[in-house]
Amino acid sequence: MEEMTNRRGIMLVLSSPSGAGKTTITRRLLESVDSLEMSVSVTTRPKRSDEIEGRDYSFVDDEKFEKLVSQGAFLEYATVFGRSYGTPREPVEAALGNGRDIIFDIDWQGHSQLVSSMANDVVSVFILPPSLDELEQRLRRRAQDVDNVVASRMAKASDEMSHFSDYHYVVINRSLDEAVESVTSILLAERYRRERQTGLQEFVLQLKST
Repeated sequence: MEEMTNRRGIMLVLSSPSGAGKTTITRRLLESVDSLEMSVSVTTRPKRSDEIEGRDYSFVDDEKFEKLVSQGAFLEYATVFGRSYGTPREPVEAALGNGRDIIFDIDWQGHSQLVSSMANDVVSVFILPPSLDELEQRLRRRAQDVDNVVASRMAKASDEMSHFSDYHYVVINRSLDEAVESVTSILLAERYRRERQTGLQEFVLQLKST
């Protein structure tokens, strides 16, 4: 008898205040976990020197972004620090149907919209810093934000962290290696949820009939 291995993909959402580590954790997961790919958001913010078009983001102007919104092309979209971000609908839905997992590096607003439209597919993890002092130090170490931007991100952090209870899991990023290990464990366990394993009932019926 052929083994049942089919499953529906997972939308793994990572959120955190800016500087708490979600982007670094995301990159580590993509390097170490099989069958996981990045949701490439569309954004109106400028490209940073280390970013690649189509890998990190798809960069568009405001006019193009608004056109995509009007066409219903996004699963979710939001404006953060004056820049717009959106998740394209079509590639995500195709990946899930083919059993591939998609990781999302988005804020609580985007998470809320994803849950509203595709709650059964979402597994969400909120990343917290060990302290506000450590969060500020991490922002300054990035050396890409000026003082007023760091201050703005710190002011926003309290509001962002207040949404932790909307998420399935919470990981405190005291150590990057431990945080990556924790999120990896969450993803691997969620892959085995009964409702994600398509054709499971038929497989069990086959087992009972042999």
